[in-house]
Amino acid sequence: MDKDEPKKRTKEFAHRCVKLGMALPRSYLGNYIKGQLIRCSTSVASNYRAACVAHSKASFIAKLAVVIEEVDEAYFWMEFVIDEQLLNKRKVTPLLEEAKELTKIFVSSRKTARKNSQ
Repeated sequence: MDKDEPKKRTKEFAHRCVKLGMALPRSYLGNYIKGQLIRCSTSVASNYRAACVAHSKASFIAKLAVVIEEVDEAYFWMEFVIDEQLLNKRKVTPLLEEAKELTKIFVSSRKTARKNSQ
């Protein structure tokens, strides 16, 4: 994977989550989840970009931790959408898979960064 690929993937993930959020029903629950999903998914992309320009290894590792938390939160909200049957599962599943893959990538990156900083 080239060095710009995670930036592209996190940005695309955010765009796709925004579109998913906009497809949610206009109800109290739908609006609430939409706001949460948009907030955490866009945070994945923006915090990853911040990690890329971190001033130190410790800062990079801390920002990656935030990215991991936010992608996990996005995963939670998408699961919740399925649980509440707010959207068809087939519409949500590809984004769930991308969230899993991004989590694996960033957990691995954090482990490597921790190991290299010792």
